Amino acid sequence: MAITDWPADQRPREKLLGQGPSALTDAELLAIFLRTGIQGKSAVALARELLENNGGLRGLLSLDREAFCANKGMGDAKYVQLQAVIEMARRYLREKLQRGDAFTSPESTASYVQHRLRDYPYEVFACLFLDTRHRLIEFEEMFRGTIDGASVHTREIVRRALHHNAAAIILAHNHPSGNAEPSQADHRITTRIREALSLIDVRVLDHIVVGDETVSMAARGII
Repeated sequence: MAITDWPADQRPREKLLGQGPSALTDAELLAIFLRTGIQGKSAVALARELLENNGGLRGLLSLDREAFCANKGMGDAKYVQLQAVIEMARRYLREKLQRGDAFTSPESTASYVQHRLRDYPYEVFACLFLDTRHRLIEFEEMFRGTIDGASVHTREIVRRALHHNAAAIILAHNHPSGNAEPSQADHRITTRIREALSLIDVRVLDHIVVGDETVSMAARGII
């Protein structure tokens, strides 16, 4: 049955307009993006198939061009549109915070850094430089490494903190394996950075580890 033959309150577009986007399933949201299905499949059925075959929404959105276009009914046009949507979401979040929103909780921090770091196939260590009211001055990807780790240079972090005249810093890095549990190396580098920054009166508020989930070292009482 075509989506146009469904009851109005079950059609993805009408459902979104009537109940808001949070009421839709991942497949229904994806169907709105796809707009049309393929022969024998509605847009919703195609969306369900894409999600099932690619490990869910995150898996689908993380596909490179070749892997995405290998899915039936997908091609360069859809890939380009999807990348544009993802990048707009990233820029919206970045702009929202740069307009003065403060990081007032581990949850808000985790949400931000998860969007920035979780899909990298290699480890990235980043710093969020904050002012005295814990508003974002700058987000910087400081160091990159292999899937086994990144070399983190404390001296460079201190130098950038002074450059931004930061009052506080939040550390963040990803674990490409998906396991967000902080390692002993994560504990050691956090202590080293915190001690170095204390010499210039800059506080380390948190260290967020991003994997399939996020772990706040501050929420665990480690910082």
